[in-house]
Amino acid sequence: MTHKNKYILFLICFLLGQFVIAQNYQQTTGGLTAAAQAMNVEIQFFAPSIVRIVKSPKGQIYRKESLSVVKTPEQLSIDIRQTDNVVSLESAALRVEFNLATGRVSYFDLGGRALFTEKDYGTQFTPFNDVGKQTFTVRQAFLLDPNEAVYGLGQQQTDNLSQRNTKVFMRQRALYASVPVLQSVKGYGIFWDNYSPTTYNDNPQEMSLESEVGECSDYYFMYGKTADGVMAQLRDLTGQAPLFPLWTYGFWQSRERYKSQQETMDVVDKYRELGVPLDGIIQDWQYWGDNTNWNSMNFENPQFPNPQEMIDLVHKKNAHMMISVWASFGPDTKQYSDLQKINALFDFATWPPSAKDSWPPDMNFPSGVKAYDAYNPQAREIYWDYLNKGLFSKGIDAWWLDSTEPDHLEVQEKDFDIPTAMGSYRSVVNAFPLMTNKGVYEHQRAVTSKQRVYLLTRCAFAGQQRYGANTWSGDVQSTWGTLKKQIPTGLNFSLSGIPYWNTDIGGFFLSDYEGGVANKAYHELYTRWFQFGTFTPMQRSHGSGVKKEIYNFGKKGDWVYDAEDKYINLRYRLLPYLYATAWDVTHGAGSFLRALFMDYNDDPKVHTIGNQYLFGKSFLVTPVTDPLYVSGEGEKWKNPKENFSRIKMQDVYLPKGTAWVDFWTGETFPGGQTLKKEVPIDIIPLFVKAGSIIPFGQKVQYATEKKWDNLEIRIYAGNDGEFTLYEDENDNYNYEQGIFSTIQFRWNDKSKTLTIADRQGTFPGMLKSRKFNIVLVSPGKGTGVEPSATIDKIVSYKGKQVEIKLN
Repeated sequence: MTHKNKYILFLICFLLGQFVIAQNYQQTTGGLTAAAQAMNVEIQFFAPSIVRIVKSPKGQIYRKESLSVVKTPEQLSIDIRQTDNVVSLESAALRVEFNLATGRVSYFDLGGRALFTEKDYGTQFTPFNDVGKQTFTVRQAFLLDPNEAVYGLGQQQTDNLSQRNTKVFMRQRALYASVPVLQSVKGYGIFWDNYSPTTYNDNPQEMSLESEVGECSDYYFMYGKTADGVMAQLRDLTGQAPLFPLWTYGFWQSRERYKSQQETMDVVDKYRELGVPLDGIIQDWQYWGDNTNWNSMNFENPQFPNPQEMIDLVHKKNAHMMISVWASFGPDTKQYSDLQKINALFDFATWPPSAKDSWPPDMNFPSGVKAYDAYNPQAREIYWDYLNKGLFSKGIDAWWLDSTEPDHLEVQEKDFDIPTAMGSYRSVVNAFPLMTNKGVYEHQRAVTSKQRVYLLTRCAFAGQQRYGANTWSGDVQSTWGTLKKQIPTGLNFSLSGIPYWNTDIGGFFLSDYEGGVANKAYHELYTRWFQFGTFTPMQRSHGSGVKKEIYNFGKKGDWVYDAEDKYINLRYRLLPYLYATAWDVTHGAGSFLRALFMDYNDDPKVHTIGNQYLFGKSFLVTPVTDPLYVSGEGEKWKNPKENFSRIKMQDVYLPKGTAWVDFWTGETFPGGQTLKKEVPIDIIPLFVKAGSIIPFGQKVQYATEKKWDNLEIRIYAGNDGEFTLYEDENDNYNYEQGIFSTIQFRWNDKSKTLTIADRQGTFPGMLKSRKFNIVLVSPGKGTGVEPSATIDKIVSYKGKQVEIKLN
């Protein structure tokens, strides 16, 4: 064949190829479908900045109804054009390019800036036999910029904030809550919508997500421009977080466990006697009696002869009761029998393994306890029916949903072959916490709107925020290393779209300290952990084998007692700020725990800072995570010795872009520098962003003891600022109907003028008139926990705009 004929043949083949490629996609409402690289590909815009990408092996048509996503695609105008092998889809906010030859999908802003991209030929489907069902192991590879920080993946007990150069195996288990969400400092996020065990792997070659089981690669790309923008889109996609009752933001006392109703009542009585604020008491497990009666949801332990008396006393003392319920049942329970009849029990080892309440477990007497099939709507209904009749009807205020992974002991691969109502356990394991929390939330909402649902849960998956759940970090060890990990762990969890997270103050297992709660070295750890816990969405003391009530550490005048008392009172004085932040979470897709890049992304130094964070949008928190004043011998901290002769220092980085005011002294410092801050045992570095307006409540014993008719309004000058005070009836869902009020405060730093705007909205019991005590913070004025001794202006406010000029 001559060179000319070869050229003509090549040209014909090329043109035929181009024709085939050109005909290989079809425009759909809001996107396209196409065939490329032996795959079917669907690109669909859910919103101008949210795109769903579904890829499946050619010939496989798969339509998945997401367990996490609640949003439906908006009606959008999408401009679709093709240049050579690349199809471009452009919305009002985003351009997506799809390469028909390689299957790669890439994302750009409207200015052409590259945001994120898949890798060429980066989608892989490996055949997988899932209990007789022919499916696939699904892998998608992406490319990140070399210095691009990314965050999320739920709760992974990590040392670092950024998830670059790490490999993370994501399967729900104790201490780990796997949420396959990532977001970048470049202002985008992705949600990998798969419920099977998934491995995230980032290395110099690529970043990838690989799930053990899946009919398709299915993920969502969200371009929010900022971290708050990504969060707003993620909540729009997977559901908004409801507002918790005001009292949930107060202090909670717990223990593993109160062994009688008298013990539980005595704790509440003692706090009221001491004048230490308290809003919640938690009754942990085994109030039901023997392990074979596990989670009966009834008080069948003889140490609880009159549970109604206990619950009524707690309420009479203006406190609230949360109670532990599990995702498993003992063979002697009625629930077990009912669930067994519908094949809704899982046949793998779970907690407790033994019927005997002993350690180590005596396996001569197996408990027979089994986890239930939370994927089965009938099973969730059975769960709620017994919860309602046994506990909710008695006046229980909140639920501790323990073991929501669920606990899985002696793990074997065949355990994941177990059938569920939604397929093999392997295919849906990571969604278990989502489904079991869903069951309690939706059923309680169906019963009443007068009491907001509040769930404390041990595990989470994407979308769980819509079910009124606050996740805690599990039964962590009481060590300084563990305390350090809680900060980046909590921040990454929050960056996964779920705003409520907390930790056992002081850690759960206290095996590292000889003498337990009497050990002074542990007092220092507990004090620092308590300070950190004050600036999380739930201030809750809990642990195993020790009594962590404040009076068990000492008495007034002892440094450990006084420090805890100080931070509990600070928490209560900040309730108006906390409730306003909670409203921002519900109404504005906001966050309590804010990694520094969320607000100061232009400062590259903050991209990897994992030991500091913003609490709400005003407080810069730097927990102390090293022992400074008490030493001990060996691993058990034996013979602890105190040394307070010299005040130690802590480094604090102040992000650039604003000035910062020391909460304790009132001094102002420019951002963009590292300070050495004195940290006596009762102080952690705490700075307030210049321009902040912070309302402080009165001293109270419980959240609703006093009306907010005499708030102290502290202004931290140095920049313009605003704050919205939110109020409602505190504990029902009327706010969903617009029954609430807001008051906006605006500070003009140049004119030193505070404007208190007209009150918006109304609700039953709303204050018609009130006083605001205005304090312009300066060195020595308006600082610390106590009410300011100097007030700049006392303002009488009756709901109409007021302007106050301050000198």
